[in-house]
Amino acid sequence: MNEINLSEGEWKKKLSPEQFRVLREKGTEPAGVGKLLHNKSKGICVCAGCGQELFSSKDKFDSKTGWPSFYGLEKSGSVELKKDFSLGIPRTEVLCSGCGGHLGHVFDHPESKDCPTGKRFCINSAALDFEKGK
Repeated sequence: MNEINLSEGEWKKKLSPEQFRVLREKGTEPAGVGKLLHNKSKGICVCAGCGQELFSSKDKFDSKTGWPSFYGLEKSGSVELKKDFSLGIPRTEVLCSGCGGHLGHVFDHPESKDCPTGKRFCINSAALDFEKGK
């Protein structure tokens, strides 16, 4: 991981309170409220912490989970996956490889026309910025 080295105070100045809670404190935004959940514009989702390109709108699908979901990454190596047992059940956490920010989790998902890879990256909108048209 190529972590950007900012102090907690610097992160608090750089990010909104919700972005800080999600990216730096591993929070989760409530289902159904994220700014990018219903976004259908073409573009790239980048990390709100460091601007690294993470997910393309072409790989976004409606998983009906309440969070933006993607079946692939914009480019290999943009995230790091880490085992997470914080809820007492095994999950796989998704972290930005550029700054170490918590993005969400990846789950096995039935392969379908909407999710051809069988992997659902369930990502918090607060962890992302959207660059339209890229």
